[in-house]
Amino acid sequence: MENCLYCKNKEKLDSLMIYIADLKVCKLYLFKEQTYYGRCVIAYKDHNVDFTELNAEESAAFISDMQTVGRAIMKSVNPAKVNYGMFSDTLPHLHVHIVPKQKDGYGFGGTFEMNVNPPKYLSDAEYKEIIDKIKSNL
Repeated sequence: MENCLYCKNKEKLDSLMIYIADLKVCKLYLFKEQTYYGRCVIAYKDHNVDFTELNAEESAAFISDMQTVGRAIMKSVNPAKVNYGMFSDTLPHLHVHIVPKQKDGYGFGGTFEMNVNPPKYLSDAEYKEIIDKIKSNL
């Protein structure tokens, strides 16, 4: 836990993501890299390594947060599909990447790429615009 991005490494977290909101049991962040416009992450409020560590009530609340964000992204950016990825090989904290994909957009039809090259970053005004859209649809 001492090196956990979500628990202890605020400087690195802030370099990668922008905090949006607290949910039932998660925190919602917008990824700064926006090849997939609207890409977010939800991170569980407590340091849990795996989804299987949650009890039934906690896992239901976690899934509810994931659905809430997925619906907000659908309304905010109107993607063809929203993908959900739970990867914890190198980051032992329960989190889910919530990735909107456009039919004619980057990577449609395949697994989303974590580190796109070249990366796509937005202006401060563009970050504010998408965050405001997501917040208004939560």
